[in-house]
Amino acid sequence: DDLQFGPGLYYGRLVRSPHAHALIRSIDASKALALPGVKAVVTGQDFPNNIGLYLIDRPIFARDRARYVGEPVAGVVASSEETAQEAAQLVEVEYEVLTAVFDPVEGAQPEAPLLHPELGDYEVANFIFPQPGTNVSEHFKLRRGDVETAWSRCAAIVEQRFRLPQIQHVPIEPHVAVGLWEASGQVTLWTGSQSPFAQRDLMAQSLDIPHGNLRVVSPYVGGGFGGKAGISMEVCAVAMARAVKGHPVKLRMTREEEFIGTTVRQSLVADTKIGCDAEGNLLAMETSYYFGGGAYTDYGVNIARAAGYSCTGPYRIPNVKGDSYCVYTNQPIGSAMRGFGMPEIHWGIEQIMDQLAEQIGMDRAEFRRRNCVKGGDTILTGMEMPPIDLVACIDKVTEAIDWGRVQAPSAPHKKRGKGLAIMWKAPAMPPNPGSAAIVRFNEDATVNVSIGAQDLGQGAFTVLAQMAAEALGVPFEWVRVSVPVDTKYSPYEWQTVASRITWSTGNAVRAAALDARRQILEVVAEHWGESPEDLDIKDGLVISYRSEEELSLKGMVIYGLPNENFEGWKGGPIVGEGRFMPTYVTNLDAETGQGTRAVVHYTVGAQAIELEVDTETGEVEVLAIASSYDVGKAINPDLIMTQIEGGAVHGMSSAYEGLKFDEEGRPLNPNLVDYRIATAMDIPREIHGSFVETPLDDGPWGARGVGEHVMVPTAPAMANALYDALGIRFHDLPLSAEKIYLAFEEAERGR
Repeated sequence: DDLQFGPGLYYGRLVRSPHAHALIRSIDASKALALPGVKAVVTGQDFPNNIGLYLIDRPIFARDRARYVGEPVAGVVASSEETAQEAAQLVEVEYEVLTAVFDPVEGAQPEAPLLHPELGDYEVANFIFPQPGTNVSEHFKLRRGDVETAWSRCAAIVEQRFRLPQIQHVPIEPHVAVGLWEASGQVTLWTGSQSPFAQRDLMAQSLDIPHGNLRVVSPYVGGGFGGKAGISMEVCAVAMARAVKGHPVKLRMTREEEFIGTTVRQSLVADTKIGCDAEGNLLAMETSYYFGGGAYTDYGVNIARAAGYSCTGPYRIPNVKGDSYCVYTNQPIGSAMRGFGMPEIHWGIEQIMDQLAEQIGMDRAEFRRRNCVKGGDTILTGMEMPPIDLVACIDKVTEAIDWGRVQAPSAPHKKRGKGLAIMWKAPAMPPNPGSAAIVRFNEDATVNVSIGAQDLGQGAFTVLAQMAAEALGVPFEWVRVSVPVDTKYSPYEWQTVASRITWSTGNAVRAAALDARRQILEVVAEHWGESPEDLDIKDGLVISYRSEEELSLKGMVIYGLPNENFEGWKGGPIVGEGRFMPTYVTNLDAETGQGTRAVVHYTVGAQAIELEVDTETGEVEVLAIASSYDVGKAINPDLIMTQIEGGAVHGMSSAYEGLKFDEEGRPLNPNLVDYRIATAMDIPREIHGSFVETPLDDGPWGARGVGEHVMVPTAPAMANALYDALGIRFHDLPLSAEKIYLAFEEAERGR
């Protein structure tokens, strides 16, 4: 609310490029500055440094060239939002239009126009491999076995190109940020963020602010799905605040701006070839993934990397050749979205697995049981697979929808089908992402847990409170998670991404709680003259198994305990500290993608779908979705079920979604009228959720994450069910009713 900042609040609006690719010849802000109420106009010339996560390639405001329609070219600060909007239209920019690139395959060719001639000069992480002199910002190679000789041993081979468009996160709450740059040099950003500490780090580097002078405060997030990870428009609010020191500047995206002015899921063109023998054993795979990274890389290069080291999907394939590219295009910035590259690559993989099973005459579920990864397997990067039970997941979902039983459609003009898809996903992270936690007590022994992780609606705060209570030995109701996340006061957290909070932050919270527990037991043991090993804490009471004494935590966790005859005291305020970082992840060979441990772990799962198609309209009704995932340990089964239900519907929606652009790169559907998402009317009649528990060796109580995973297999399971119903394969998303109807009509004419 504006009131919290008082009358000194200013408003910001962005001047955006109308061209997909153009040189910026001049910017004239004189007319805008002459408008009453305008306080400042900033441009790229005011901010010489780039910003970026893994490849530092993005200016805060476009400097020499604009690379997509909607790129910020200038920022206007005014006393009202209406004035800022009017002034933004008065800023005059002279452009020289250049040839644009929209297709990632075309963009990867040597003759394509260069979008980043300076690529070789950008600072880059040591595990990302850009190709200077091209539009390829990342090329990940995977080489295992001998692919060429394996093809001759295959009884069935399927080769196909698959396409997926860019899609939007569509959070209910659009991006909003308030920046304040004080005369003292202290800087504060208020914004709903998945990555407060990453935002602080990126802005500190790009704006030359000491980290200790920069504070990011993040309240609850009104929908993220990856779109509020890293940094997009937030840095613009801080940059504009520098021009009006002492006044907070509020920048709010309209719904239309949300579609192109923040980040989107990358597009993908996948060329994939897979073969198996007559018994159904997978033998070889060759694939090239061309991710349309958009104008700047953001998370995109790491998404291409993750797709590369997971390119087989959850299958044992002994001979693999994979190339995964992130390619610059003149489109909105491709970035993290729920699934982080896995929904995109599974779209093709899972359809090919159905086709191979059909060619050799094997049941589609049995084909997957035979070939899916199992605990202890050596997977494509050379890493040993941690314990999992994907077969149990397949069994649960096929049983839930009566797999193999043919059911009649509800009307003569409708056709019914069932489809199956399996998945895997690892937390895609650098090798050293850390989590920290602090546990401290109040006088009545209620507990405050301080963390830097966010709750995005997945229930993270509830789960972390449960973990603290369990490790301490106090009732759950005694635990409070300290919010909002504030980088000035909250302990460090890398980011709330990668489905890692239950696992990583959970380990840190457990460690902090155990540290506090140890301190309590040592104080009480000294007080009773006993050994800490003989003591326990249950329901907020310290108990002795030897003397059977009891002592409430209330009071003593702050005030300590008196010595005999009150001659001094022992103990004092109990504060537990914990941290966690996976120290065992290794880099992969740049030429082969082989290494000891590419990732911390994988979460696996399966999804089965039953749907009905109206052949007169092409409309699809999903009747039932069954989902099952190996969660390691279900800390909160109810929350897991909400993730399964919500993720399945989100995955179903992704099959219908797609950003559309005209030939000049201008968006055609940047609104919720023309951009279709699944609503309550589309939710299946039945959603069957279940989980498997195969404890993870380094998870808290064996737990692993399941936040993103349910979205991964939904679209390919729908495609496989459509084939079962219609006998037609759909290789390109979105699955519009028009596309399905026309394909069915064409198939009928050909019969």
